[in-house]
Amino acid sequence: MKVFKFGGASVKDAKAIRNVAAILSLFKSDNLVVVFSAMGKITNLLERLINAYWEASDTALIIEEFKAFHNEIITDLELTNLSDIIAHYNCLEQKIKTKKSNNYHFEYDQIICFGELLSTSIISEFLNQSAPSNWVDARTIIKTNDRWREAKVNWNNTELEYNKQVLPLFSDSCKIVITQGFIGGTNENLTTSLGREGSDFTAAIFAFIANAESVTIWKDVPGMLNADPRIFNGTILLKQISFREAIELAYFGASVIHPKTIQPLKNKEIPLYIKSFLKPKNEGTTIQSSMAYDSKVASYIFKPNQILFSLQPKDFSFVVEDNLKEIFTTLAELNVRVNLMQNSAVSFSFLIDDKYELEELLSAFDQDYNIKYNKEVELLTIRHFKENTINRLTNGKTIILEQKTRQTARLVLK
Repeated sequence: MKVFKFGGASVKDAKAIRNVAAILSLFKSDNLVVVFSAMGKITNLLERLINAYWEASDTALIIEEFKAFHNEIITDLELTNLSDIIAHYNCLEQKIKTKKSNNYHFEYDQIICFGELLSTSIISEFLNQSAPSNWVDARTIIKTNDRWREAKVNWNNTELEYNKQVLPLFSDSCKIVITQGFIGGTNENLTTSLGREGSDFTAAIFAFIANAESVTIWKDVPGMLNADPRIFNGTILLKQISFREAIELAYFGASVIHPKTIQPLKNKEIPLYIKSFLKPKNEGTTIQSSMAYDSKVASYIFKPNQILFSLQPKDFSFVVEDNLKEIFTTLAELNVRVNLMQNSAVSFSFLIDDKYELEELLSAFDQDYNIKYNKEVELLTIRHFKENTINRLTNGKTIILEQKTRQTARLVLK
């Protein structure tokens, strides 16, 4: 059995859905679990709906926009059996009419799921016109706790549900199971979501519990590139890298696969392929255990719009373990993700995206620390660097902070 995952760009309209069907037709002999995201930018639209619902604003126009987007695709695909689709519409409208709870994150999960539910129902109905497929509700398979928007998977219960509900669906006459990425469910049948890159993670979950042959993530790029082509010229396809290298690149901020997707695949040595849905027969990128190819090509990761903070104890004492514990606890409570950190005897510096509330950060530390900060700085990470590459990429810029290991150089630039 193989697991495929298609993101929103790959199913953004009727033409794209026909292309997905053509890709699946290349694998007629394989049992497939196919995971889909919401179509196009529908998740953004649903987030607008959630905020309107939470703020008791008008939701009718947003719901109509949601329905109109999907109805246009339904018409283009000439679908006739709309009972499941209409049922999802009705459930969404009924949810919006109910009184909200006092937990925004709970409400988020109960509404955001309709993007994936609609996309998979439409795609499954379209596929059934030419080849039979089975639609399953991921909320009844992927069992989680109730940590809304960042649910943790109960692997044992999920495996039991897969064996009970999904495995019997495969047969000689029906080899495709369609399901949703990003969402799961509690034992009380409440919807949860899996957090960042949740659809990729869904694919890894199914692969892990089913001991799949492989996972393929279909994207609008030829595979993993060594840099963002919007920033760097002459990017190179990384044809093969290790699980470890993929995790390192993701940690440093590359737009690749999230580490939580990699981990279950690495644990069972299940290869991950990243391929283009525009050119499905091309080679793409393979992520597997061997580290033999990791250092063949240097990778560049650029993060603009950063703020570099420096904290110095007001009593001019050393920055020791107690200080660091206090600093990290505060950052965690503020849900601040640190991109780089460094400490000396009397100071601690950290770099973050310029998206957090500056005054909140300053007030959290100003009682005990003198605070300095630099806005509008950039973070450049070079994996498998050479000195001449650093010189070329930093030409004309000031290096404010620099860190190097044998494999990685990280530079804060102004």
